[in-house]
Amino acid sequence: MNTEVTQTADKTPAETPETTTGGRIYRPLTDIVETDEGVTLMLEMPGVAAEDVDVTLEKRVLTIRGKVHPAHPEKLQLAYAEYGEGDFERAFTLSDDFDPEKIGASVANGVLTVTLPRAEQAQPKKITVTAS
Repeated sequence: MNTEVTQTADKTPAETPETTTGGRIYRPLTDIVETDEGVTLMLEMPGVAAEDVDVTLEKRVLTIRGKVHPAHPEKLQLAYAEYGEGDFERAFTLSDDFDPEKIGASVANGVLTVTLPRAEQAQPKKITVTAS
């Protein structure tokens, strides 16, 4: 199969633009699964709630953003940190094969799953072969 989803930007914390909050923006790791029915994207976005995810499609570019609300325990002072906190952003260019009205997204256990169903006319057709 030919993958119709391509990444438009490769961002790392050091290469991202500054945000209005002064925080970092991370490019979430993504798995892409392709079937005859469409494509599913699974993005790692720890600490992002469903209401803090923004998925937009404009001119075939699917942009995914996730806002993290850092948790700072009261009366505790951080002695050492390995986990960098920041928001998430990733963009993909889609082919015309997808139905924009049927794109869906859900978040569970720190993973955002975006389903991109193929348009009816773009789905492969099975041809039945008969014996004569």
